Amino acid sequence: MKPLLIAALAISTVGGFDTHGDVGSPKIAGSAAYNPLSQEYALSAAGTNMWAQRDEFQFVSRALGGDFILQARVRFAGKGVDPHRKAGLMIRATMDPDSPYVDAVVHGDGLTSLQFRRTKGAITEEKRSQLTGADVLQLERRGSRFIMSAAKFGDPFTVTELADMTLPDAVIVGLALCSHNPDVVERAVFGNVRVIRPAPENFRPYRDYIGSDLEVLDVTSGERRVLRSSADPVEAPNWTRDGGALIYNTSGAGDGRGRLVRYDLASGSTATIETGTVIRNNNDHVLSFDGTMLAISDSSAGNGSAIYTVPASGGSPKRITPLTPSYMHGWSPDGTILVYTAQRGNDFDVYAAAADGTGAERNLTKSKGLDDGPEYSPDGNFIYFNSVRSGSMQIWRMRPDGSNPEQLTNDDWNNWFPHVSPDGHSVAFISFPKDVDPADHPYYKHVLLRVMPAAGGQARVVAYVYGGQGTMNVPSWSPDSRMLAFVGNSGSLK
Repeated sequence: MKPLLIAALAISTVGGFDTHGDVGSPKIAGSAAYNPLSQEYALSAAGTNMWAQRDEFQFVSRALGGDFILQARVRFAGKGVDPHRKAGLMIRATMDPDSPYVDAVVHGDGLTSLQFRRTKGAITEEKRSQLTGADVLQLERRGSRFIMSAAKFGDPFTVTELADMTLPDAVIVGLALCSHNPDVVERAVFGNVRVIRPAPENFRPYRDYIGSDLEVLDVTSGERRVLRSSADPVEAPNWTRDGGALIYNTSGAGDGRGRLVRYDLASGSTATIETGTVIRNNNDHVLSFDGTMLAISDSSAGNGSAIYTVPASGGSPKRITPLTPSYMHGWSPDGTILVYTAQRGNDFDVYAAAADGTGAERNLTKSKGLDDGPEYSPDGNFIYFNSVRSGSMQIWRMRPDGSNPEQLTNDDWNNWFPHVSPDGHSVAFISFPKDVDPADHPYYKHVLLRVMPAAGGQARVVAYVYGGQGTMNVPSWSPDSRMLAFVGNSGSLK
């Protein structure tokens, strides 16, 4: 079926898409190019419109079946001519100009809408978003449901849904641009483009896995770059203190899963970190502030996760916590104390123990409910953590002895795993929607990565991610406090 679907386009691969070309034979031909360094798509297009009974536009596309998610940041180049020029995400039944379709588009005047043609040659219909001026678009297919999520970068999504649209299973999806004027060429740039295959509905957590994209993110601009894609699950990248590498864990079952891997940022090469017999590492591993040691959580002993320390370059691990389960999260700046989450009795609390394994652990939180994700601030004055003590999962901080707990977030999201930037100015965390159990941080959800001032305040979105468990469990700031490393997820698109 695929060759029939794309017959109207020139066969010319552009980035992650199979083809590009004009739909509807515009008077002036459009173009498309991909920049592999910025990972952006630049489109030019003329075209009378994408509306009514017939469309003319430039389309960068691929054939795809089943359920999927399209994402992109969209910006027009220049002031433009017509306020109704359109750029966005397109799903079509065929390449015919009067094909049934669904799209999520932003107009030159800021109008953001979900447009659709139900049958061949029918009049286009529209659902307008409450938001205007969106520059982040997401279009998701779930069977006959099509969901547009739109945002101004930095804000959460505003959602518009079409619940009863019929398209064939095999469709054509991609990036679309139309000038709304046959004699004018407009230009637009699409960044952070992702085509995502979500986990199936019968997915079994911690037994079934989908693929992973290792990414880095500029916190100020929101620009993202995929460093490595894997069909196997990888999780939780630490950024090394010299800035030269990321350390992540593999996951799932089978040979090689549960090992720690060093990814060299300059060469893209990978190397397994030697950890002796401790080879069932989970996504709770942390580098010491001086970068010489790793503290890891591992269940190789078979009776729950225990914490070990090992040289960052690899070596023989030393067990620190005799009791399980214990999940590592933070080193003190002087390297003498580890803070972690542990279940003792029927509750999970934050504990501290000497990094050399001597002495007894100390319980720093005694509130009812889950306390998790403890991490020291770089000046050693605070331990940040997440807790359900106020009802939902929110970000807190306390003094290193557990005194003076202070709630920093209080919103409609369930906020997990606070990570303080090396300069001490900001805290990054992952936010799950309110329909997720506050005490859970599951795989394969629509989540936000957000950043707020270290003392609390307005949080802003820095990434819209399909992920969750394993996306950003560990400290993942670059040493200069400008970037974050994280993992997004997608199943195979084939």
